[in-house]
Amino acid sequence: DSPSSMQAKAGEYEWVGGETVIARAYDTPVPGFRTPTTAMMRLWSAEPIEELDFQMFCQGDIQGAMRARNEAQALSGVLYPSESSEPGRRLRLRQQFFFVSASMQDVVAQFARSQPAGPACDWTLFPRKVAIQLNDTHPTIAIPELLRLLLDERGLGWDEAWAITCRTFAFTNHTVLPEALERWSVPLLEELLPRHMQLIFEINHRFLELVAQAWPNDPERLARMSIIEESEPKAVRMAALAIVGSHTVNGVAQLHSRLVRTRLFPDFAALWPEMFQNKTNGITPRRWLLGANPTLAGLLTRWLGTEAWATDLRLLRRLEEHTGDPELQHEWRRAKRANKLKLVSHVGHAIGLQLDPDALFDMQCKRIHEYKRQLLNVLGIIHRYVAIRASSPAERAALVPRVCVLAGKAAPGYVMAKHVVALALAVADKVNSDPAVQGLLTVAFLPNYNVSAAEVIVPASDISQHISTAGMEASGTGNMKFALNGSLIIGTLDGANVEIREDIGAENFFLFGYETEDIPRLRKERAEGKFVPDPRFVETVDYIKSGVFGESFEELLGSLEGNEGFGRGDYFCVAADFAAYIEAQKEVDAAYLDQDKWTRMSIMSTAGSGFFSSDRTIDQYAKEIWDIKPVHVE
Repeated sequence: DSPSSMQAKAGEYEWVGGETVIARAYDTPVPGFRTPTTAMMRLWSAEPIEELDFQMFCQGDIQGAMRARNEAQALSGVLYPSESSEPGRRLRLRQQFFFVSASMQDVVAQFARSQPAGPACDWTLFPRKVAIQLNDTHPTIAIPELLRLLLDERGLGWDEAWAITCRTFAFTNHTVLPEALERWSVPLLEELLPRHMQLIFEINHRFLELVAQAWPNDPERLARMSIIEESEPKAVRMAALAIVGSHTVNGVAQLHSRLVRTRLFPDFAALWPEMFQNKTNGITPRRWLLGANPTLAGLLTRWLGTEAWATDLRLLRRLEEHTGDPELQHEWRRAKRANKLKLVSHVGHAIGLQLDPDALFDMQCKRIHEYKRQLLNVLGIIHRYVAIRASSPAERAALVPRVCVLAGKAAPGYVMAKHVVALALAVADKVNSDPAVQGLLTVAFLPNYNVSAAEVIVPASDISQHISTAGMEASGTGNMKFALNGSLIIGTLDGANVEIREDIGAENFFLFGYETEDIPRLRKERAEGKFVPDPRFVETVDYIKSGVFGESFEELLGSLEGNEGFGRGDYFCVAADFAAYIEAQKEVDAAYLDQDKWTRMSIMSTAGSGFFSSDRTIDQYAKEIWDIKPVHVE
């Protein structure tokens, strides 16, 4: 972590790093499904040049003797440190550069070795042999790193090196959230990566000359499009660098890709409209159906007469012919109950809670974030809890028993997300210990959510919640996993929900909430003090404030109050959508009472999920971005 420097050498630049580590490659084979081909995933581990400074050790400086090893281990030992502190930000940048530089040096060296023996290497072939997809802004430092390798170590001129770089990279944006569009301070980059900062300045200078030619006398546009943000201190906009250094930019759902063009990067889309594409995300049916749900997978194979659906998910459409068949419906319900029993066992072992497999299983399992609105779900559970307690014996007899399962992790430094988890746990404790709602409402927050847990949770779901604030979810893939496994969705018109609803049928989707175009107006009205919340929302919030759940959760509820300001003003429109959400949940209850209808809807959910295969997604990337063709293997 020592300061880096640059030295002039024969008219060229030589970057002298302040810290040198070994990047040790670990290759993991990734076999294909019933094919003779195997891909290789290369991972990197940082190791010190010397494990121990023996001289310092002999002098009694034990910590100093181990410093190089400890600093190297920090690079790859635990990833994604919190950026709430300067040391965290510094380590995160060092980690990003370590992985990027190891990969770029490896790729460049492999290409050079593949060329015919001789003094000259034809670097113009590099983009035909190498395609690099930037997965959001985190690996964007790869652009100046590849440029540096071509300029400083391979001796190419700027124009040739930059053309090769731009033809090699493509950029996938995964979010419209500002915190995910990285900005690195110029002073930090100048200290740790001075040559890269120099290259970024030059890239920006040449790019802004191009912008000025396209829009003369437009300093505001120049400021908006500049890679360098004129803040204090100055910062590098990594998303702008990713666009300028790539040949293609894509979003991950139709709605998201439209917002990328019209809201996130409108100036860049105006300059290079042909660069922007959509590639809707997908999931692998081998893991999320064939592996995670063998009971349903076997059923599908019997009714479709083939297991070919595992590699051609479009074949699921043929289920539509049988949705009304009583035999299929019976087998479908039996498969669902078998999966619910597996989850009952899992939850019993995990948290000691007994679930009723005949209840409606309601799931929201995903990363905890305010825009994903787990808070809206918890408020809805509280409203249901209060309503059950106030209901008459006759009303109770008509209620649909419900098991509400929440799971997910919050980022270490995300305080508000942790408050949501705390409230969910407090509500679960209260509800599950109240005999007045026993048998009608159970709440489970499952710890340590991961893929293995999801493989048990997803197949057991009757209804899953994908209820983000409209316009804020790029795509989501949890919605696809649940839909593929026959779980119905209650959700907003956001991310891939839009396309899922189109493919499975609007009548099989429980839609609620304001749409993307409404959100700016709602926030404006809130800021002007014009918003009046639904009385049921006010009653639910006041119920929490009464302390019935052990504390008043003032900071969390404060985010829903006031008209504007950081952490206030209900930026994610929970109150605005609350009434529609409650009404949609009533529709869910009513539909579940008609089990034949519910089963038909569930079958249609699976039948309409064929588009959302990662096979289709990767095929589109290959053909439309990477320009690669399949090779037939005997």
